Amino acid sequence: MPASVRSALARAWHGVIAYALKFGVVGLLGLVVDVGVFNLLRLGVLGDDGWAQSALGAKTISTSIAIVFNWLGNRYWTFRRHRRRNYLREFAEYLAVSLGGMAIALICLWISHHVLGYTSLLADNIASNVIGLGLGTLFRFALYRWWVFGHHRSDGLSELARVEEAERALFEEPGADRGDAEPARGR
Repeated sequence: MPASVRSALARAWHGVIAYALKFGVVGLLGLVVDVGVFNLLRLGVLGDDGWAQSALGAKTISTSIAIVFNWLGNRYWTFRRHRRRNYLREFAEYLAVSLGGMAIALICLWISHHVLGYTSLLADNIASNVIGLGLGTLFRFALYRWWVFGHHRSDGLSELARVEEAERALFEEPGADRGDAEPARGR
């Protein structure tokens, strides 16, 4: 394989493909959470006659839970090198994008359920968890990658040294690299 092709593939891998694969794994796990909670609510796990059992109520609740799950996965795995110091602002931006993706799924569900009259559980799942989720995923990936976790953000942790420093602070003993650890006894 020519060096130029290898170089182009390496740039694509580090630029988008690796992120897309990790995003996909987090998204699949989030999908399990979303679809599982949605179907449990639609089947009446919280009661038979409440807003949580309605198609739109169940989808709103299930997607809200999946949004928090996915933010944690994307923050600490997918985009960990680009996560931001101000995690509240990052979460607010993540939430704004996620709500946009949720709106796409809810619009698809609303059209299917209330405009077209497809009211079965299968139709609700196809409208919200296949069509809506597919369109919403494209929207979210683009905005997460280039806005919320964009490497250009001035408050990001995009430098590897900063990430490694934070990991050392969390997972290593205090003072281990400063030379002020207790000396060994009994030698």
